[in-house]
Amino acid sequence: MSTAASGAERRPGLAETNAGRMSWLLVALGLLVLVLLASIAVGSKDIPLPTVIEALFAYNDSDDHAIIMALRLPRTVLGLLVGMALGLAGALIQALTRNPLADPGILGVNAGAAFAVSVGVGLFGISTIHQYIWFAFLGAIAATVLVYAIGSVGRGAATPIRLTLAGIAIGAVLGGITSGLALLAPETFDRMRFWNAGSLAVAGMDTVYVIAPFILFGIGLAAVVARPLNAVALGDDLAAALGANIARIRAVVIVAVTLLAGAATAAAGPIGFVGLMVPHVARWIVGPDQRWITAYTIVLAPILVLSADIIGRIVMRPGELQVGIVTAFIGAPVLILLARRRKVSGL
Repeated sequence: MSTAASGAERRPGLAETNAGRMSWLLVALGLLVLVLLASIAVGSKDIPLPTVIEALFAYNDSDDHAIIMALRLPRTVLGLLVGMALGLAGALIQALTRNPLADPGILGVNAGAAFAVSVGVGLFGISTIHQYIWFAFLGAIAATVLVYAIGSVGRGAATPIRLTLAGIAIGAVLGGITSGLALLAPETFDRMRFWNAGSLAVAGMDTVYVIAPFILFGIGLAAVVARPLNAVALGDDLAAALGANIARIRAVVIVAVTLLAGAATAAAGPIGFVGLMVPHVARWIVGPDQRWITAYTIVLAPILVLSADIIGRIVMRPGELQVGIVTAFIGAPVLILLARRRKVSGL
């Protein structure tokens, strides 16, 4: 990695002081609250905001209150958790590999989790989130290791482009096999159609209760390694000279990414590009400090996921467009712009 490239990537963000970063973070938190309320209010039937607030704090048995508590609230909380998980998984992968193109979807992690869940459904007859999630974890960790191994084959280290190409290839192969399984047993996979496209509409509050502990633990691990990842960004040799335990940091990051991406995919299906876009926005605002990137990603990623879900409900009323399709429409051009940069350097 050249010095010029490194300097280009590690320039300061818009907010150069901690006070400025905190101010922007408070603005983002306010926007998140508004998006959460909009997610509950907007749907095939719009519900007035005062009714939403009343349902949350003074529930009665009216139809609108029942819709909010049984359908809209679980969907919104799921979007909050899934957004945090996917965004943070992307931020961790980018920081560890110093790869600005890294993302659980692009590197095949989501595809590995989805493939494992599909195998579980098709071959073992699993049918509940309590069973999905363990297959998703297995698929996520297997895909992560496989992509890194393929990207490291040959002379030199695993470069951003090599890892990206390996991830796209593995994701395409696993996605093709998953589609093939669905065609072989259409009745078995019929209820997974929306899940395969990435949807928040396929689960209830029981799903939230299952995935929440894993995602919260993954967030905790991300917070633990945020400071050491700042050293890793300087290069393995310099990080080791500064006292960072590279092997331990990698192990913690892999466990965190597996928990975050695996739980999110088990609950909502393979939603791509969230982990690609949001860390870049966070880095643009706060600079290269992984601690601030982690904090901003936890807030900004749910805003993206829930906003995409709201857009999907609006554009095809009375039906809806799955959130994974909307994020793909937004994320694909972003990936192209990043890939066409003169130097796709490490972070």
